[in-house]
Amino acid sequence: MKKLLMVCCFVVSIVSLSKAQGRQQMAPADRAKQLQAQLKLTDDQTAKVTAIYVEQAAKRDSLMKAGADRQAMRPLMQAANEKIQALLTDDQKAAYKKMQEEMRARMGGGQGGGGGTPPPPSQE
Repeated sequence: MKKLLMVCCFVVSIVSLSKAQGRQQMAPADRAKQLQAQLKLTDDQTAKVTAIYVEQAAKRDSLMKAGADRQAMRPLMQAANEKIQALLTDDQKAAYKKMQEEMRARMGGGQGGGGGTPPPPSQE
């Protein structure tokens, strides 16, 4: 019970800090609730996902304060995704993977954004 109370206090403090900075980032608890609704997570899974998101938010904030770019955030996101997948059942993993693929498609492919050099024309 103490751990749950500490997690809740930590989430509230992170939310307060993020609101004070004026960011539009979704709070870790809100992200976990959204995931709970989409994947039908148990309460125990949701609490663990919230803790993962809180940890990720704290690391992301420290990187942002240090002036890191978006590429430096990628390992944080990958680590959080791996931790979350470790908590999921096989059915939930499949739904989570599908959600991630849809999100990448909405964000422009996710892998580099397509701004590279096009291939040379064929010489036929």
